[in-house]
Amino acid sequence: MPSDMETRIVSLEETLAHQTRVIDELSDQLAEQWRVVEQTRAKLDRLTERFLSLEEQSLDAPAITKPPHY
Repeated sequence: MPSDMETRIVSLEETLAHQTRVIDELSDQLAEQWRVVEQTRAKLDRLTERFLSLEEQSLDAPAITKPPHY
């Protein structure tokens, strides 16, 4: 029959193993979320550049006037 001390040690080892697994899972999830954030940031940078480029092009466009037949 295991002693009370052995039971406590086994319980602590089980808890430690569970917490280690949970920490590893959280670390993996955090790494995945960081990858998604970096991809989103890169897309936002590209869209910002594209928007600024289109905005510059629209500023250079001639003013809209009525056609001569009006």
